[in-house]
Amino acid sequence: MKKIAIIGSTGSIGTQTLDIVRNNKDLKVVALAAGSNVELLEQQAREFLPDIIGIWSEDKAGKLRHALSEFNIRVVSGMEGLIEIAAMSASDILVTAIVGMIGIRPTVEAIKAGKDIALANKETLVTAGHIIMPLAKEHGVKILPVDSEHSAIFQCIHGEESIGNKISRLLITASGGPFRGKDKAYLEHVTVEDALKHPNWSMGKKITIDSATLVNKGLEVIEARWLFDVMPENIEVVIQPQSIIHSMVEFEDGSVKAQLGTPDMKLPIQYALFYPQRRYLAGDRLDFKALSEIIIDKPDRETFKGLDFAYNALEAGGSMPTVFNAANERAVALFLEGRIKFLDIYNIIDACMKNHKVIEHPSLSDIFETEKNVYEYINQMVRR
Repeated sequence: MKKIAIIGSTGSIGTQTLDIVRNNKDLKVVALAAGSNVELLEQQAREFLPDIIGIWSEDKAGKLRHALSEFNIRVVSGMEGLIEIAAMSASDILVTAIVGMIGIRPTVEAIKAGKDIALANKETLVTAGHIIMPLAKEHGVKILPVDSEHSAIFQCIHGEESIGNKISRLLITASGGPFRGKDKAYLEHVTVEDALKHPNWSMGKKITIDSATLVNKGLEVIEARWLFDVMPENIEVVIQPQSIIHSMVEFEDGSVKAQLGTPDMKLPIQYALFYPQRRYLAGDRLDFKALSEIIIDKPDRETFKGLDFAYNALEAGGSMPTVFNAANERAVALFLEGRIKFLDIYNIIDACMKNHKVIEHPSLSDIFETEKNVYEYINQMVRR
């Protein structure tokens, strides 16, 4: 029986992880945590009967304690609650399905407690990869990627590096999002509803907007740099609109391995939970007879500036990836609230990166202070 804890259990990755648990009786949920969706968290707690659940607000935690009083389930709140869940002795693996830099501290504590990490919280490596990866190595912990692109790379290199086969290039695929082929003039007038219409994937609002701006792909480039110890100049993004090729690896002999599949996040989640074992997963299969072509194209980096911002952040190093991530996080929230236009997301990121003085080897406290400073700078921009 593998015992799992999930932080972010009410979001897209979290709910799909629980679908996998329902279909695999040797998985046991021992902990769940959510941001604010108290109703769904209560339903999950009643179904899976974990030892402990957490929610950010203490007021909502009080409501859950009352609603679940008939069960022997502890209810915790805030960052202390997340950390307690992440490091609890009863779990074998932590699924970090939470969105944002709030996932960093729980991940650190889980690693220190010797838990393997099924990583869906990309901000952890984007901002603190220089801390997380050495820490995982020190504690003998596996970082198992859940993002479809990084899972694809992880699957492609399995067994290769252990026998000395060197990676030449990583080829990360992107669908191009809902605005593929559109120009800047078109993007001037797009709405939140337009940006949330992803052609292939069903995801949370924030990551769907990030896909539309190509910032998500930039974040994945930074994450891949740390996950696979590959330099930025050897990481390339290509457009594959059908989302059939999830990513590719080129080795030094010129051979390219690709991982293909239908656009279904349950596959990389299940692979992380049972690695290195593969198990049956219900769902559609690729029908190669029905495929007339698999389109590969270059991203339009002039219109969709998210990629260049990411490479610039990597080149600057230190605390700059934190600025890139935090500025985007706040800008996307403002866009979803209807307070800025779509293209203003790029303007905000650009302004924040130009305003920042890089800290070369940021500690965790430096990272969170940088995030705070970025938010304050954006608030000043918006008020003006």
